[in-house]
Amino acid sequence: MSDRRNTVLHSVLLVLLVASASAFVEELDDTFMETRADDDTWLIKFYAPWCVFCKQLDPVWHQIGSELKSLGSPVNVGRSDATTSKGLAKEFRVRDYPAIFIWKKKFKYNYLGQRTKDGIMDFANRVGGPFVRSLSSQQLFQHAMSRHDVMFVYVGATSQLKGNYTSVAEELIVHTYFFSTTRSILPKDVILPSLPAVVVFKDGTYLTFDEERDGDLKSWINRERFPNFFKIDSYTMYSMGESDKLVLLALVGEKSMCEESLWYKGLVEKVAADYKEIYGRNFYFGYMEGTDYINGFVMGEVTVPSFIVVNLSNDGYFLPPSAVQAEHHLLDFLKGVLDGSIQRQGGNDIAQRIRRLIYDAKVTLTPLFSEAPLFACLLVSIPIIFISTFVYLCCFARPTLIDDDGEAIPLLAPSMQSRKKRTDKKSD
Repeated sequence: MSDRRNTVLHSVLLVLLVASASAFVEELDDTFMETRADDDTWLIKFYAPWCVFCKQLDPVWHQIGSELKSLGSPVNVGRSDATTSKGLAKEFRVRDYPAIFIWKKKFKYNYLGQRTKDGIMDFANRVGGPFVRSLSSQQLFQHAMSRHDVMFVYVGATSQLKGNYTSVAEELIVHTYFFSTTRSILPKDVILPSLPAVVVFKDGTYLTFDEERDGDLKSWINRERFPNFFKIDSYTMYSMGESDKLVLLALVGEKSMCEESLWYKGLVEKVAADYKEIYGRNFYFGYMEGTDYINGFVMGEVTVPSFIVVNLSNDGYFLPPSAVQAEHHLLDFLKGVLDGSIQRQGGNDIAQRIRRLIYDAKVTLTPLFSEAPLFACLLVSIPIIFISTFVYLCCFARPTLIDDDGEAIPLLAPSMQSRKKRTDKKSD
């Protein structure tokens, strides 16, 4: 009796908790575009009623709404059924579910990271706050340094460079934080050639932006917003696609690393640190646990551990031509990638796109045939029947004409018409 009472009490408390959290998530429809105030900031989840992943995200979404409200965040939280509020979904160009956006002023920011509470909360706090955060004391500077692996800082007074920096921050805040400070706040060992300046702090050191050497500020920030060596997943790879760098990966075991995997990972980390000045402008360095993403990228099976260089700009990749057993072998591999002596594989030309279409169909249907063969056969037969019927109607079905007596006269194919004409001439 006591256990049953505790179960009922637990259920009631759970319902009350969900109901209270739901109060901080507003349901939005197409009228939202007219009623939203220009200075409001909204975190919006677009969902479809049939989407399983959307339903799995619901409890997290309500927790985010409750926590942002309790923290006094300026970010409002809402959700919208994209199947009924089609105007709002079209405004945000929603293509898959769940889709997560922040609408701030005139900007719409798409969240492409992991669907976790911590990931989405960081996105909301980063985009919902100031585009450029001011560090007015050394304590604030050190606190920011301790929290961020990569930190961009504008140093100096108001200038054209600061205006450019702010414009870039408005666009790239979805990826990283931006700060500003004065020269007196920086550590004494930070030496700047001139002011104003834009500096990135990462990997225990710092780099200063030089327009003559680095080109466009936005492109430089896009290239430098990742650590020199780190763990890379599929979401990070997607973000890296906006830069023009190649990615050197050590592919290692997913759950536990054997001694050989640790050696592969350590070798990439050592090359990233020792040869940063030589290869850092052309490569990102990292390791990836598991091969699911790379198997899909190369449309095949990749062994573990192994090395691979990925070109995200054209879906190409490079594999070592021979076994990498020492540091100089890996350096020769990188050099060959850059000078073109190692042939690129993959790509995004028409042939590769057709091959990818076939590969994706195979990957999708193979487990379906093993688990539900009858349903899989039915699924495959439908487009085959449709295509066959279409071809038959185009090639064999012929229109007819009606003669003066009201009888149908079939139209012959061109070859048969010419044959009939020759026959008629002979009979004449």
